[in-house]
Amino acid sequence: MGTGAQHGDDAGPPPDPPSGVTIVGASAAGLSTAEALRRRGYQGRLRLLDAEDRLPYDRPPLSKQVLSGEWEPSRARLRGPDQWAALDAELLLGERAVSLDSRTRTVTTGTGRVLEDDVLVLATGLTPAMLPGQDGLAGAHVLRGLDHALALRRDLAAAGRVVVVGEGVLGAEIAATARGLGLDVTLVGLGRTLLADQLGDTVGGALTALHAERGVRLRLGSAVESLVGDSGRVRGVRLADGEVLPADVVVTAVGSRPATAWLEGSGLRLGDGVETDSRCRAAPGIYALGDAASWYHEGLGRRLRLENRTHAVEQAQAVASAILGADRPYTPVPYFWTDQYEARIQAHGTPSPGAKVSIAEGDVADRRFVAVYTVDGRVTGVLGWNMPKQARLLRQKHLAPPAARRSPQPSVPWPGGLPPPRPTTPTTPTSAAPAPDEQTATPTPTATPAEPAPNDTSSDPRKKVGPP
Repeated sequence: MGTGAQHGDDAGPPPDPPSGVTIVGASAAGLSTAEALRRRGYQGRLRLLDAEDRLPYDRPPLSKQVLSGEWEPSRARLRGPDQWAALDAELLLGERAVSLDSRTRTVTTGTGRVLEDDVLVLATGLTPAMLPGQDGLAGAHVLRGLDHALALRRDLAAAGRVVVVGEGVLGAEIAATARGLGLDVTLVGLGRTLLADQLGDTVGGALTALHAERGVRLRLGSAVESLVGDSGRVRGVRLADGEVLPADVVVTAVGSRPATAWLEGSGLRLGDGVETDSRCRAAPGIYALGDAASWYHEGLGRRLRLENRTHAVEQAQAVASAILGADRPYTPVPYFWTDQYEARIQAHGTPSPGAKVSIAEGDVADRRFVAVYTVDGRVTGVLGWNMPKQARLLRQKHLAPPAARRSPQPSVPWPGGLPPPRPTTPTTPTSAAPAPDEQTATPTPTATPAEPAPNDTSSDPRKKVGPP
């Protein structure tokens, strides 16, 4: 199936390409959008701006390879200087977007630069949540960016006791990495098991047992009241019952929020991130994707926002196609993976704690199995634990992309009172494409992905390494 723009029979000729595209956020989602535009033959002006003043880097390795010291920071770069030059794009580093006028498609940065363009793409990612009193306390960390990972790595080198707050994917990965460094690690969280809110008790229980065997002290079902500090440095974590867990270093992994505060008053609809339609459009000439955006999934009939690397890269293909005139919805089968110790866990679809879980292949006790999640008799998720091929086959069997519904999608605020284009019948393959064996975090789109350009590992998730 081709990768160019596709139009309905009555759509007429494709529109002229925009003269220029400005992308706010030059990490995986933004960069992949730029590369996908070039691969599709776009020759107009490309401009990427990013708040950080370093070349964009890959985030999945931060909690593992970079944090452990296995990788030096330069290895996490998404592209080298030669690849950036070949992209033929203006890269504006250290330029934080502070406001947007959606009617004129104008972005203003913190340095006073004003950028107006035919098309804007918003890919500003996430802001990590912090505990009260954490900001400014030495030894208390979050992990979102490269500077966070390097600061945490320095503190871990001099630490003996580490407390990780948060039992989700990031918290579990940080705990595993810290144990690998030989540190005394305590993980505290509200859930019954690790990843219980994402994967339920069966898989969460197996992962909890693995961490316990590796020596992590688990304080699950515990609420954190505050951090304890002395002379400006963290000394521990106080639980709701008054107990204090002593620590030289504390890492909080208690969630994040879309980095959309700069869009207040822009005219865009902000809910769980920037709200877009099924074509990832927030307004005429404005697209949003990745961690910072929720879109209407026509196949599932509801709005989704996914926080992971694979989704960012794959959604970028859909956005690039839409910019160049394609009119089809983005309807991926979600996918994410995490590596912890010797376990590689790959989740397809929408597994949930309320689903019924059955083991289709292997054995949980052997830590090599495939679990199938069902709700009301319908398969909603497939998870593989060290069985990637078998999980992929069951994904293809049970999670073929759902046919998009023809019911009207929720509207988004279109400046000037213009109505959004009417939905069209999507192009959906007869079977789901195989999910990658190696990648840095989630879904596989039903829209046909472009073939990656030579040396393009950002747009080919099979060549990724790292976490969600």
